[in-house]
Amino acid sequence: MGVNNYLIEGVSCTGKTTVCNELQRRGYQAIHGDRELAYQGDPETGEQTDTASHENHIWDVDKVKALIDNKDEPLTFFCGGSRNFSKFIDLFDGVFVLEVDTETLNRRLDERPENEFGGKKSERELIVHLHETKEDIPKNGMIIDATESIEHIVDEIVHQSEGN
Repeated sequence: MGVNNYLIEGVSCTGKTTVCNELQRRGYQAIHGDRELAYQGDPETGEQTDTASHENHIWDVDKVKALIDNKDEPLTFFCGGSRNFSKFIDLFDGVFVLEVDTETLNRRLDERPENEFGGKKSERELIVHLHETKEDIPKNGMIIDATESIEHIVDEIVHQSEGN
Protein backbone atom coordinates (compact mmCIF):
# COMPACT_ATOMS: atom_id res chain seq x y z
CA MET A 1 0.00 0.00 0.00
CA GLY A 2 2.64 2.50 0.94
CA VAL A 3 6.25 3.28 0.25
CA ASN A 4 6.37 3.94 4.00
CA ASN A 5 4.07 2.03 6.33
CA TYR A 6 3.19 2.87 9.92
CA LEU A 7 1.38 1.00 12.67
CA ILE A 8 -0.87 2.98 15.00
CA GLU A 9 -1.48 0.96 18.18
CA GLY A 10 -2.74 1.54 21.70
CA VAL A 11 -5.04 0.15 24.34
CA SER A 12 -8.77 0.21 23.61
CA CYS A 13 -10.32 3.69 23.87
CA THR A 14 -7.12 5.54 22.99
CA GLY A 15 -8.53 6.66 19.64
CA LYS A 16 -7.15 4.31 16.97
CA THR A 17 -10.42 4.22 15.00
CA THR A 18 -10.90 7.98 15.26
CA VAL A 19 -7.31 8.57 14.08
CA CYS A 20 -7.86 6.20 11.15
CA ASN A 21 -11.05 8.01 10.16
CA GLU A 22 -9.29 11.38 10.30
CA LEU A 23 -6.33 10.12 8.24
CA GLN A 24 -8.78 8.85 5.61
CA ARG A 25 -10.68 12.14 5.68
CA ARG A 26 -7.41 13.92 4.93
CA GLY A 27 -6.79 11.66 1.95
CA TYR A 28 -4.21 9.31 3.43
CA GLN A 29 -4.27 5.57 2.88
CA ALA A 30 -5.37 4.27 6.29
CA ILE A 31 -6.49 0.75 7.07
CA HIS A 32 -8.88 -0.13 9.89
CA GLY A 33 -6.97 -3.21 11.00
CA ASP A 34 -9.62 -4.28 13.49
CA ARG A 35 -12.21 -4.33 10.69
CA GLU A 36 -10.20 -5.30 7.61
CA LEU A 37 -7.45 -7.60 8.92
CA ALA A 38 -8.66 -9.05 12.22
CA TYR A 39 -10.06 -12.45 13.11
CA GLN A 40 -10.08 -14.77 16.11
CA GLY A 41 -7.03 -17.00 16.06
CA ASP A 42 -4.01 -18.36 17.89
CA PRO A 43 -1.45 -15.52 18.18
CA GLU A 44 1.46 -17.91 17.68
CA THR A 45 0.25 -20.11 14.84
CA GLY A 46 -2.41 -17.90 13.24
CA GLU A 47 -4.77 -20.86 13.22
CA GLN A 48 -8.38 -19.71 13.33
CA THR A 49 -10.27 -20.47 16.55
CA ASP A 50 -13.86 -20.40 17.69
CA THR A 51 -12.81 -18.75 20.95
CA ALA A 52 -13.80 -15.10 20.83
CA SER A 53 -11.53 -13.27 23.26
CA HIS A 54 -9.15 -10.36 23.50
CA GLU A 55 -6.20 -12.77 23.52
CA ASN A 56 -7.31 -14.25 20.19
CA HIS A 57 -7.85 -10.94 18.38
CA ILE A 58 -5.16 -11.18 15.71
CA TRP A 59 -4.44 -9.83 12.23
CA ASP A 60 -3.94 -11.88 9.09
CA VAL A 61 -0.15 -11.72 8.66
CA ASP A 62 -0.28 -12.58 4.95
CA LYS A 63 -2.73 -9.74 4.31
CA VAL A 64 -0.52 -7.31 6.24
CA LYS A 65 2.52 -8.39 4.19
CA ALA A 66 0.62 -8.09 0.91
CA LEU A 67 -0.57 -4.58 1.75
CA ILE A 68 2.93 -3.50 2.77
CA ASP A 69 4.40 -4.94 -0.45
CA ASN A 70 2.13 -2.74 -2.58
CA LYS A 71 3.90 0.60 -3.05
CA ASP A 72 1.09 2.64 -4.68
CA GLU A 73 0.87 5.27 -1.92
CA PRO A 74 3.64 7.34 -0.31
CA LEU A 75 2.28 6.63 3.20
CA THR A 76 0.01 3.96 4.60
CA PHE A 77 -1.24 3.75 8.17
CA PHE A 78 -2.43 0.50 9.77
CA CYS A 79 -4.66 1.39 12.72
CA GLY A 80 -5.78 -1.02 15.40
CA GLY A 81 -4.73 -3.57 17.97
CA SER A 82 -3.51 -7.09 17.42
CA ARG A 83 -2.22 -9.75 19.77
CA ASN A 84 0.16 -11.05 17.11
CA PHE A 85 1.84 -7.75 16.18
CA SER A 86 5.22 -9.36 16.91
CA LYS A 87 4.75 -11.42 13.73
CA PHE A 88 4.77 -8.34 11.48
CA ILE A 89 5.93 -5.28 13.45
CA ASP A 90 9.39 -5.35 11.88
CA LEU A 91 7.81 -4.70 8.46
CA PHE A 92 6.76 -1.19 9.49
CA ASP A 93 8.84 1.93 9.07
CA GLY A 94 7.56 3.15 12.43
CA VAL A 95 5.08 2.54 15.20
CA PHE A 96 2.92 5.09 17.01
CA VAL A 97 1.37 4.19 20.36
CA LEU A 98 -1.63 6.26 21.42
CA GLU A 99 -1.78 6.86 25.16
CA VAL A 100 -4.31 8.50 27.45
CA ASP A 101 -4.42 9.14 31.18
CA THR A 102 -6.66 7.06 33.45
CA GLU A 103 -9.30 9.78 33.74
CA THR A 104 -9.65 10.07 29.96
CA LEU A 105 -9.72 6.28 29.60
CA ASN A 106 -12.52 5.95 32.14
CA ARG A 107 -14.53 8.76 30.53
CA ARG A 108 -14.21 7.11 27.10
CA LEU A 109 -15.15 3.72 28.54
CA ASP A 110 -18.24 5.31 30.12
CA GLU A 111 -19.23 6.52 26.64
CA ARG A 112 -18.82 3.08 25.01
CA PRO A 113 -22.02 1.30 24.01
CA GLU A 114 -22.41 -2.18 25.48
CA ASN A 115 -22.15 -3.83 22.05
CA GLU A 116 -18.61 -2.43 21.46
CA PHE A 117 -15.49 -3.88 23.06
CA GLY A 118 -15.15 -2.17 26.43
CA GLY A 119 -18.86 -1.71 26.90
CA LYS A 120 -19.21 -4.64 29.30
CA LYS A 121 -17.89 -4.58 32.87
CA SER A 122 -15.52 -7.55 32.36
CA GLU A 123 -14.08 -5.97 29.21
CA ARG A 124 -13.70 -2.65 30.96
CA GLU A 125 -11.74 -4.25 33.79
CA LEU A 126 -9.43 -5.90 31.24
CA ILE A 127 -8.88 -2.60 29.40
CA VAL A 128 -8.03 -0.77 32.64
CA HIS A 129 -5.59 -3.58 33.54
CA LEU A 130 -3.96 -3.39 30.08
CA HIS A 131 -3.77 0.39 30.34
CA GLU A 132 -1.93 0.07 33.65
CA THR A 133 0.44 -2.72 32.57
CA LYS A 134 0.87 -1.86 28.85
CA GLU A 135 1.48 -5.58 28.42
CA ASP A 136 -0.02 -6.05 24.98
CA ILE A 137 1.14 -3.00 23.04
CA PRO A 138 4.47 -2.44 21.26
CA LYS A 139 7.23 -1.31 23.61
CA ASN A 140 9.34 0.68 21.14
CA GLY A 141 6.71 2.89 19.54
CA MET A 142 6.63 6.66 19.52
CA ILE A 143 4.20 7.75 22.23
CA ILE A 144 1.44 10.08 21.09
CA ASP A 145 -0.64 11.93 23.68
CA ALA A 146 -4.14 10.93 22.58
CA THR A 147 -5.84 13.32 25.02
CA GLU A 148 -5.20 16.16 22.57
CA SER A 149 -7.65 17.11 19.82
CA ILE A 150 -7.92 14.65 16.93
CA GLU A 151 -6.50 17.33 14.63
CA HIS A 152 -3.42 17.72 16.83
CA ILE A 153 -2.92 13.96 17.19
CA VAL A 154 -3.09 13.33 13.45
CA ASP A 155 -0.92 16.39 12.70
CA GLU A 156 1.76 14.91 14.98
CA ILE A 157 1.55 11.45 13.39
CA VAL A 158 1.69 12.87 9.85
CA HIS A 159 4.56 15.22 10.75
CA GLN A 160 6.60 12.37 12.25
CA SER A 161 5.78 10.06 9.31
CA GLU A 162 6.66 12.55 6.60
CA GLY A 163 9.88 13.39 8.41
CA ASN A 164 11.23 9.87 7.88
